[in-house]
Amino acid sequence: MITLVGRSIHWLLAILVLALSGCGEPALERLPRDATILAFGDSLTEGVGAPAGAAYPEQLARLTGWTVINAGVAGETTADGLARLPEALEAHAPDLMILLMGGNDVLRNQDLAGAKRNLDQMISQAQAKGVVVVLVGVPEKSLFSQSATLYEALEEERGVVLVDDLVASLLRRPAYKSDAVHLNAEGYRSMAERLAEILRDEGAL
Repeated sequence: MITLVGRSIHWLLAILVLALSGCGEPALERLPRDATILAFGDSLTEGVGAPAGAAYPEQLARLTGWTVINAGVAGETTADGLARLPEALEAHAPDLMILLMGGNDVLRNQDLAGAKRNLDQMISQAQAKGVVVVLVGVPEKSLFSQSATLYEALEEERGVVLVDDLVASLLRRPAYKSDAVHLNAEGYRSMAERLAEILRDEGAL
């Protein structure tokens, strides 16, 4: 009986170790050194508030060695981005897209259900072309808010990697801001560093 119990415990421990080891697997496949990243978004991608070359896509390129396309257009809503994305995907054929949009929908009090549908369609278009999507959440219109709940829903429904608290945390730090809703060069540097860290942790870098 002792032998049987011992063997049972041994197998239970082995199963537990296997289950736990599966939990830590990276979500992304490693990208080649010549990978192209499409940074798609609005003013926080374009780099409003910082000098030329200091936007997060340019800083991310320097950190990773990848080609990072800055496809940010200030003032765009998710509806604008949805209309523009097909051309950007066709022109750049990226391996991975960092999608950071929705801030202008929030600031203009637009329907966030509509913003979610637009983001969902953008993710769908990218995934249909084999492009891996990393989604960056933006906060609701409150100083201490976290990312709007629509981003978590998209993470679950689309299986994307979500960077949930990055923008909210940076905008709560006055030293990283150029105005109420934009970052300065240091803020964009911190954004790029955090994104590089996440891409490394998730297995892409």
